[in-house]
Order: sequence, then structure tokens, then C-alpha cells
Amino acid sequence: MTELRLGTGIGWRPEIADAVAGLPGVDWVEVVAENVCADHLPDPLLRLRERGVTVVPHGVSLGLGGADRPDAGRLAALAATAEALGAPLVTEHIAFVRAGGPAGPLEAGHLLPVPRTWDALDVLCENVRIAQDALPVPLALENIAALVSWPGEELTEGRFLAELVARTGVRLLIDVANLHTNHVNRGEDPGKALDELPVEAIAYVHVAGGVERDGVWHDTHAHPVPRPVLDILADLSSRVSPPGVLLERDDDFPPAAELAAELTAIRETVRLGADTVRRAAAIPVAIPVGAAISAATPVGAGVGAGVGRGPRIPAPATPRPREDGAPGAARERLWVAQTALLSALVAGTPVPEGFDRARVRVQSRALAAKRARVVAKLAPEVPEILGDGYRASFVEYALARPMRGGYRRDALDFVEHLLAADEPADPVARRRLTRWWKERAGARPPGRVTRLVRSVLARR
Repeated sequence: MTELRLGTGIGWRPEIADAVAGLPGVDWVEVVAENVCADHLPDPLLRLRERGVTVVPHGVSLGLGGADRPDAGRLAALAATAEALGAPLVTEHIAFVRAGGPAGPLEAGHLLPVPRTWDALDVLCENVRIAQDALPVPLALENIAALVSWPGEELTEGRFLAELVARTGVRLLIDVANLHTNHVNRGEDPGKALDELPVEAIAYVHVAGGVERDGVWHDTHAHPVPRPVLDILADLSSRVSPPGVLLERDDDFPPAAELAAELTAIRETVRLGADTVRRAAAIPVAIPVGAAISAATPVGAGVGAGVGRGPRIPAPATPRPREDGAPGAARERLWVAQTALLSALVAGTPVPEGFDRARVRVQSRALAAKRARVVAKLAPEVPEILGDGYRASFVEYALARPMRGGYRRDALDFVEHLLAADEPADPVARRRLTRWWKERAGARPPGRVTRLVRSVLARR
């Protein structure tokens, strides 16, 4: 696996374009692939490219962990973006973002965890191969943060990633903030995950901040990077020299000086991890004469308690005996499971058996709140018209109504829902909201007869 040295980078966002351009020591940036057009790249991004800064597109919508095969159109768009940016690789997530419903696919608007089962692994590997064939550059996949755990999982996260790499040759984007999130929310040991995964397959590393509320860690990308996340980065860096490390920040952007300070802390953490490896390597290890070294012995074993550890060679896993060899059977089982969970999260249906119902409710409200935030950014007039009642009104709406076609459509649907219920009560606000809706929907808001018909149909 040829290694690409990226260095230290930061996630490029339009809101901090000027700050990123002026930050010292930024070797590369990552851009959300769906937020740029291959034939019309933002000028600040082009100027970075002209300066020799590497730009990596980071996809969020393929849903490679879903039961369906990846969409050809989305793959083509990601490939075009990679070529337009001259990117050395592209990245995506080990997640599902949509699942089939009776009236068409349900959209999560979020990255949801894949069950760590042999079925899900089989499907994921096939989807990854399809994506690899369609992309002009290597693909790397990111581990995600999760609040909800799947019942009946058969593999640890590290083993799941190791099997994925072994079967497909895909590279890994390891998000150490997500390892911390899963430690707090699901009790998973970051050190064990690092022990089990093939660190030599790492393409680069994500670092980000979050916040804990009521015992739940929220991976917000809107807060400073906490010490525990840097500690996991140090642990990883003591095992392998990461080819690249990137700071993610998606909201509540601080001044440029604070971003620079976080980048400095990241560089220092990686350097200290590398020093640990060098110091450990200098310690002589006494091996009895005639002793055999097993192929399963971790490189660097014996050089200290938990430091200086190199890549481990995982023992081969024994796949679960399959009840049938039909390649479509695993997809069908995964489709049923993911649809049931997603429907509970975004459409208010009962929580599937085996899930923590309280956690599913927390996740459901988090998804609704995220939709409210994104809609407020894309349609700022709506929260301005509704005032302080916007968020509560939108969350109540979203808890039982899935997105139909992206966030802009979501904004229109929400406003239509309010107008159909003769809301808001203030006639001036209602007239303003009606005008906003008509200018964007190109149609008249539903009248009383239409609202009555829809109400009757909704009860069936």
C-alpha cells in the first residue's frame, strides 16, 4: 500500500476560507464533496490549489454501509470532484444514511452506524468494491461516532475494520474523536480498537471537538478539541506515524488564532507520539537464545507497557457459518433491519426489539434538532419570521415526518405544514411566511379543502 504523506490539515469551510488561507503550516485541506460543484469550484479553494495545497474531497452521502448498492450518480459526482481538485484520494464513511420505506427511501440526514455483523460486512465489502471501481483515485473510509448500539453484534470495531481492509484493500480514515465518542456513549475501549485495526492502512486521521450533556457525548465539531481526544491521537501516534492529521470544525467557528493553536496542539501531540516510538525502539529487548518469534507477536512487543507498539497482525477471524450462500440474502436482512431502525428514528414508528429505547429517543431528537439547524442556515428567513418558537416548532414537526428530498425541500415542507395548520397565529408573520413559500415553491399554499383531504389521508 503506497503511503501518501499529507501532513497537518484543516477542514475547509466557506465561513473560514479567509482564516484557512492565512493559517501557517497548513499542508492540506479537506472539503465536503457534496458542498462543491466540480465545474464551478469556489475561488478560495482554487487559490489554495494554486499555492500547492492538497485538497481532499470528503463524501457524506454515499451510504456505503447501507443495504442498497451505491448510487451511480453520486459516485460519478464524487469522481468528478476528485478529478477537478486533482485529489490524491477520496474519503467516505462506514455508515448508512438512507433505507427503504413503503413510500420510498427514508433519509437520515446523518451518518448512522452499521451493525458489526457478518451480513453487514459482506454487504459493505461489495459496496466498497463497486465504489473503488468507479473512482479514479484510492478510497479511504472513516469510522463514525454512534449513540445507538445494534443488538446482536458479532465483531468489535477494530476487528470489523481489519476484516474490511483485508477483503477490499480500502484505506482507513481514523477519527480519534469518534473513538472517544464511542467510549463515552457505548463503553468501547479506544485502545482495544487501535490494538485490533491495521494501522498501516491508515490514510489520515480526523481530530475534532464535542461536548458532553447528561452523560452523552455529542460529536459537534463546534467545540475545542478536548484532552481525551488528543490522548487517543497520542496513543495512535505511538503505534504508527499517521500520514496526515486534520482538524475538523463545522460550526461556531473561533478566531483564526484559536484554530492555529489547535493545529499546534495536534502537531505537538503527533510529535510526542513519534518520540515515544523512537525512545522505545532504543531500549534493548532481551530475547532468550533459541526463542521463536511468532508471526502474531506485535511489532515492538516488550518495549514498554502500552507504548511504542507497532502494527499488530490480527489473528484471522472465523466467519460465522452462513445459512445460505445467496449474495442477496444478506442485503435483504440488512434492508429490513436498517429500515426498521431508521423509521423509528425519523418517522416515529416503534423502536425495534433489542435497541435501547431511551438512546433511540435521544438520537431521534438529535436528528430533528440537526435538521432544524441546517434548515435555519439554508432558509434563515424562516427562523427570523417565527422567532424564538422556530426550533421547538420544527423539532415537533420533524420527529414524525422524514425528509423527502434534502434540506431545501425540508424547509418548504415545514412551512407548508405550518400554513396548512393556520400557523403562526400572528397574521403578519403568517403573511410573511406565505409570501416566502410562494416565492420558492412556485405555487399557492394549500387551501382549506386541500388541507382537509390531506388530514383524512394522513389518518389512513
